[in-house]
Amino acid sequence: MKRQLDDYRMRMGAHELVPIMIGGMGVDISSTDLALVAARLGGVGHISDAMVKTVTDRRYKTKFVKAKQKQYQYNVASEDKSAVKFDLEHLAEATRMHVEKTMARKTGNGLIFINCMEKLTMNAPKETLKVRMSSALDAGIDGITLAAGLHLGSMTLIADHPRFREAKIGIIVSSVRALQLFLKKNSRLDRNPDYVVVEGPLAGGHLGFGMDWAEYDLATIVSEIVAWMKAEGLDIPVIAAGGIFTGSDAVRFMELGASGVQVATRFTVTKECGLPDDIKQEYFKANEDDLEVNEISPTGYPMRMIKASPGIGDGIRPNCEAYGYLLDANGKCAYVTSYNRELALHPGEKRISVKDKTCLCTHMRNFDVWTVGQNGWRLKDTSRRYPDGTYQLLTAEHVFKDYQFSTDDTVALPEPEPEPETA
Repeated sequence: MKRQLDDYRMRMGAHELVPIMIGGMGVDISSTDLALVAARLGGVGHISDAMVKTVTDRRYKTKFVKAKQKQYQYNVASEDKSAVKFDLEHLAEATRMHVEKTMARKTGNGLIFINCMEKLTMNAPKETLKVRMSSALDAGIDGITLAAGLHLGSMTLIADHPRFREAKIGIIVSSVRALQLFLKKNSRLDRNPDYVVVEGPLAGGHLGFGMDWAEYDLATIVSEIVAWMKAEGLDIPVIAAGGIFTGSDAVRFMELGASGVQVATRFTVTKECGLPDDIKQEYFKANEDDLEVNEISPTGYPMRMIKASPGIGDGIRPNCEAYGYLLDANGKCAYVTSYNRELALHPGEKRISVKDKTCLCTHMRNFDVWTVGQNGWRLKDTSRRYPDGTYQLLTAEHVFKDYQFSTDDTVALPEPEPEPETA
């Protein structure tokens, strides 16, 4: 009998889960609605805390971004952004609001985690990360996934929180070496992570590899980590991520010893995803040669995205006074440096182009950086095409259950819906 993903369960403490985790996609691409579907169906959903003030302003009509922009308006023309700080009380309030309103709607036996990008250094890396994690725990989040960086002291920042040993805490790694470093650094806490997401080179967004990413293979890395954990007597669920496009792909990783899989790209074209519907159509339309891994992220990590992303090569003025999520501890951002270089080289020009970096804050806020996994070009094969060339949007439940129950590398098409009316 052919195996399907539903033949397995992922155990995380007292929880027995469908072994499907929807990855954390910022800014609000992994929306509350998307996470709620995963939890209702018995899996794990993520919301993201990337640019959380922007998210609450958009979703709940707060004015956090406007307040910060007003406070630092005097600094807009300055190249020195070191004075631009986040109000930690506002940051805590925004995080709590996002989490509380999500958790209040949760149903089902699954879990909802928050994805905390450690590379959001916010001109005060430790202070802001501590506030974000602590506030999420205060608001009742089921778990925290530490992503986009391996800051070895992150768990220490919340070790004194009352929910430190109750809530699930997981990390994303791309090598056995990274996992070993994290466990060694945190051994004195007497608290291992509750799960380890092993993200391979075919994932979307930021990658834990250099531009030599194609030399690596997720199955090899997962096998190495599973074997090392077994030799060390460690019982930590391993969740494979990156390039897992069908339920059969997922089963192959379960057979290697993984406890579950993390998937994201196929959910970008669902109705519940936070992307605007017109951009979801861009995802459907993309072909294999329309995807690229580039180095335009100010974080220093390579990113995989659709080449047509409007944020690539755009020379928009930095808006650190309103956002500033990638400012390091000294108030520096690689995009600000690149922008000022081009500004000096092209004095008097109304619009400049910056090729080597992008203003990730503004462009992610505007959905102008279209991150996608390596298999994103196959999205067109997961839906139905209308006569006008557009594609039927899917439901998150349909995609989730297709992963859960499919066999033979098949993808189930959705039930047909009427073609949407055009204005």
